[in-house]
Amino acid sequence: MIKTEKLDVTQIEPRLKHPTIFEHFDALAAGEGFVIHNDHDPKPLYYQLLGERGQIFTWEYLSQGPEEWEVRIAKNKAEEGETVGALAAADYRKAEVFKKMGIDFCCGGNKTLKEASKEAGISEENLKQALDAVQQSEKTGAHDYNTWELDFLADYIANTHHKYVKESAPIINGLAQKVANHHGDHHPELWKLAKSTEHFLNDLLSHVHKEDQVLFPAIKEVVRLKNQQQDTQSINIQAPINQMMKEHEVSGEDLRFFRQLTQDYQLPADACNSYQYLFEKMKEFENDLFEHIHLENNILFPKALQLTS
Repeated sequence: MIKTEKLDVTQIEPRLKHPTIFEHFDALAAGEGFVIHNDHDPKPLYYQLLGERGQIFTWEYLSQGPEEWEVRIAKNKAEEGETVGALAAADYRKAEVFKKMGIDFCCGGNKTLKEASKEAGISEENLKQALDAVQQSEKTGAHDYNTWELDFLADYIANTHHKYVKESAPIINGLAQKVANHHGDHHPELWKLAKSTEHFLNDLLSHVHKEDQVLFPAIKEVVRLKNQQQDTQSINIQAPINQMMKEHEVSGEDLRFFRQLTQDYQLPADACNSYQYLFEKMKEFENDLFEHIHLENNILFPKALQLTS
């Protein structure tokens, strides 16, 4: 059995580096780990490990360059299990369970069931029972995004979720300003909501533009090269993906702020039709963005990076 505390991959032939690391990882018992030493950021390994083994490991940087990089990789303890992001990616019906229970499965997709249930203030056992019930139910015609070709998935996200953002942003912006103008004197939080929503939507529109014009075409080119058995390592999608995921985290924080500001979109007694429509539209937008970010963070991005490793 292979056991080591530190693996110096700079001493391993390039074509054997990842297979050797996988051998060491597979030999670990639950809770065990080892350190890899490298002369560059081994992040592509993270995504290959994620794609081929799932979210059953932890990844901790001990040193981050510029000349030496060290990462401790450990196999999750048995009770830690899969993360909510991995479960939602494998079966989107489980994402619906997480959504109903107030669990963030997109930006917070790296949490285990134990961590997610504790943060949401619910019993882990109740969460597991709800997930088991979904597992045993018959699958409907829902999309199995995890099996789609990546270029097709990228087009789907652009033509469905990006289009929705572009169409909904001006509607929500206009409603937020209109409702603040009419009700802001009695509900001053609406002024903050209108201003924050405008910044949030402008940032999000810029975000989807970068994905449409830069990242998604690069991912589709990676798929094309891979299908033709050509080298894909010359295409750098790591940096833009890192940036997009950081922006996803900011969007998730904004959504949580809107929930807090509006007391989970609770309508006051004097709410007019526009007030009601604004809150319904913001909840609809939140639901769409959760699915949007989930498809990118938990499926498209890790699989695309795996093709370049």
